[in-house]
Amino acid sequence: MPAVPALNIPANSAIAQPEFLMGVATASYQIEGAADEDGRLQSIWDTYCDEPGRVLHGDTGDVACDHYHRWEADVDLIAGLGVDAYRLSIAWPRVMDEQGVPNAKGINFYKKLLDALKAKGVQTYVTLYHWDLPQHLQDRGGWASRETAYAFAAYADLMSRELAGKVTAWATLNEPWCSAYLGYGIGRHAPGVTDLRQTTQALHHLLLGHGLALAKIRANDPGALRGIVCNTGVFGPQTDSAADKDAAYLAYVQQNYWVFDPLMLGSYPKDMFRLWPGTEPLVLPGDMETISTPMDFLGINYYFRTVVETDGKGGYKEAPHSDKVERTQMGWEVYPKGLTEILVDFNARYPDLPPIYITENGMASDDSVSDGSVADPQRIRFLENHLMAVNDAIKAGVDVRGYFIWSLMDNFEWAYGYERRFGITHVDYTTQVRTPKHSSLAVQAFLQQRKRPQR
Repeated sequence: MPAVPALNIPANSAIAQPEFLMGVATASYQIEGAADEDGRLQSIWDTYCDEPGRVLHGDTGDVACDHYHRWEADVDLIAGLGVDAYRLSIAWPRVMDEQGVPNAKGINFYKKLLDALKAKGVQTYVTLYHWDLPQHLQDRGGWASRETAYAFAAYADLMSRELAGKVTAWATLNEPWCSAYLGYGIGRHAPGVTDLRQTTQALHHLLLGHGLALAKIRANDPGALRGIVCNTGVFGPQTDSAADKDAAYLAYVQQNYWVFDPLMLGSYPKDMFRLWPGTEPLVLPGDMETISTPMDFLGINYYFRTVVETDGKGGYKEAPHSDKVERTQMGWEVYPKGLTEILVDFNARYPDLPPIYITENGMASDDSVSDGSVADPQRIRFLENHLMAVNDAIKAGVDVRGYFIWSLMDNFEWAYGYERRFGITHVDYTTQVRTPKHSSLAVQAFLQQRKRPQR
């Protein structure tokens, strides 16, 4: 491997201290494969991938990174990086059947994986739901049905009993905004529904399921931390006009406050329904108290900024892309300052904000593969700049305790299939060979450097 300098992070910064947790992250459907093995049920993403035109190039997660069979080598890869923690998700369709009967083979896979990580000294941050809803639940309405929230609580009960003592921290959901809006609002993700009324109801049931699950986890695995992982975004107005500024504000409400206000304040923001009038969800007595159950931590995912303009109808739309800003392979604007802005805003808005972990941050890039070496200089700059943005938030008084890179390895990137590569490890999808990219070597060197005593 070539000699690659460590991430350029000042040694006296908060994020360079050993107590600041550094990790890498993945998700079950994106890496596991083995879609039809050992009793795994069909998920909404299996169904979505089978529908023509849904996923780029007709890709599916049937094999993905074959992690289900290669997990031992992948644990060695994680441990070799020197990270403190690994964030993974459990595939709900893999661990129980349609009647809720535990699937021992699926559960044992996660037991072995978690035990191996623990043996290597790697902390385990486990997400219960990273979008792979069992298809049989979608057939009965999916997250638009209140019954799915109760089914999720039963699933959380099972897994927190089975894996008690093996998990450092439990996250109930990953990015409920994506599950609700991309899945039920614009159909860009599974299950591919386009109905704003279902969107707001789906989000409500996701958050209700979260609150119900917290109680199960607390009872079954009291030694573990409990929280949720939510995506965030920042928005800039295309012009200084009042209409464009309001459009940017409404976009921010929709992306952020729509999810975080019920969790932190126990209510939905009124401006959400100025944006989407007549879509208020059905909320039963006690729901908001359940949703706003206190948590031990809050996971924040951040990737980019979006510039928007008024749509002329009281809403917003994305403005034409400027060629004057840096973008990733996804076309997303690189805007590290936005991560600081989000964290500082939340710290001011929510009096009872729990400790924060950046549970996803990273970028897709067109990596240069040559002679067994994978150069990704843009990703290295991205990680350095976003880590320093976290450091700025800490200096501003935000309690941020850790940072997870998305992702450990290239993987199935949802509707974009295998074309977009977010990993710090390159995956050859034909041979399944894993090759550390220069970013991986830079992270490894930084973590080794961090462990050395400072003079």
